[in-house]
Amino acid sequence: MSTKQILALLNSHIDGDEDQLLSIALQIAAQEARQGRSDDAEKLKRLVQKARDQRRTGKPAGGQTPIPLARPRGELQGLVESAYPKVALSSMVLSDEIAKRLGRVVRQQQERVTLREHGQIPATHMLLVGPPGTGKTMTASALAGELRLPLFTVRLEALFSRFFGETAGKLRLLFDQIAQTRGVYLLDEFDAIGARRGDPNDVGEIRRVLNSVLAFMEEPNSTDSLVLAATNHVEILDEALARRFDEVVEYTLPDAASARGILERRLGKFKFASKVWPGIESALEGLSQGELVRAADTVVKDAILEGASKVSPDALRDALENRQTLKGKFRRQPGR
Repeated sequence: MSTKQILALLNSHIDGDEDQLLSIALQIAAQEARQGRSDDAEKLKRLVQKARDQRRTGKPAGGQTPIPLARPRGELQGLVESAYPKVALSSMVLSDEIAKRLGRVVRQQQERVTLREHGQIPATHMLLVGPPGTGKTMTASALAGELRLPLFTVRLEALFSRFFGETAGKLRLLFDQIAQTRGVYLLDEFDAIGARRGDPNDVGEIRRVLNSVLAFMEEPNSTDSLVLAATNHVEILDEALARRFDEVVEYTLPDAASARGILERRLGKFKFASKVWPGIESALEGLSQGELVRAADTVVKDAILEGASKVSPDALRDALENRQTLKGKFRRQPGR
């Protein structure tokens, strides 16, 4: 392989141009065949075909998730963090309604070519609302994992600048990335830029930022990237945002049955017999998914370090009650 071909391969990798990368690989295969190295040529051709088959079906061989080529570059490095989750929706404890809606989005994304052939586009903008710890961020990871796409988490605090007009410029960079690089984009604490116009505490720059967001969300999304906006304070979002989202998914605190499911899944081999749960259920009320997970993790870690084969129900109840106490203290803080 010549230096020119190596450079071309590297440039294709850096640019995220998989078509060009595979085309160069086929050129190298043809060159190998001409030089009598038919075995190497055949291996290259099979790998290229395998890559194309995986991209077409979205199902990589062996169940492994391919690492996407694209990563934030230039100024975006300070605005966007990339990850490659392997979380699945099946690993979450979701209500039937939310599971159905998220499954519908996944199917539309997976079969986006079919939809476009019929003049339709898949859902690309979702608003996730609900209290902290109820699964909004994990949903972003799970959708990225299901679709085998990179998860780009936008650092909203890095968007804001004291210089006039610079924030809108950074938003332009972000939405250009969304239009050019397919992925799942999470804008957490979206109320920071989506608060309604005319709020008494509003300032001119925030109003301009919201206007920019509204305009950018109307632009065509040729990559069908999935943009997720998450907020704990849907009540302060501007009404004009509502029609920009294809789906609005509301997360609530889990009921007793869901809370038990979360704990059993997290306890794993340490989970209890059914007769134990009635004595624990009183400590579950009002706790979020995140708080339940932390309580379970606390007692599992203790059991592992102590070499125990079981987790004490009393220990779990104490951990849950500690989370309840901590939550109560935050509620009593002035101004909350």
